[in-house]
Amino acid sequence: MHYKEMVVWQKAMTLVEEVYKNTARLPKQEQFGLASQMQRAAVSIPSNIAEGQSRHSKKEYLHFVSIAQGSKAELYTQIQICVRLGFLSLEDTEKTSMICEEVGKMLYALANKLRQE
Repeated sequence: MHYKEMVVWQKAMTLVEEVYKNTARLPKQEQFGLASQMQRAAVSIPSNIAEGQSRHSKKEYLHFVSIAQGSKAELYTQIQICVRLGFLSLEDTEKTSMICEEVGKMLYALANKLRQE
């Protein structure tokens, strides 16, 4: 199956869109700080799924899925930082956090599947 057909990749792409919507609401002084970090972490998730799936070994694929998992954890943490600092409300981040958690579960399942093959 091509990565574009994978639900985890599609959901991760939706996550990128949501992150960009949220980071547009951040204060201007955060555009080169927290906003940029969040965008890079979000973009890293589907990018690493795509790169890993395009590799020719399961070991390499698993490595890139692991990187995507790390980026997901980083992004989730940054979302929580935005809420704690009062840059975004829980309501602002609810959809993004939910998608982030879904993507995390899917990445976990994909990693387990790759380990068992």
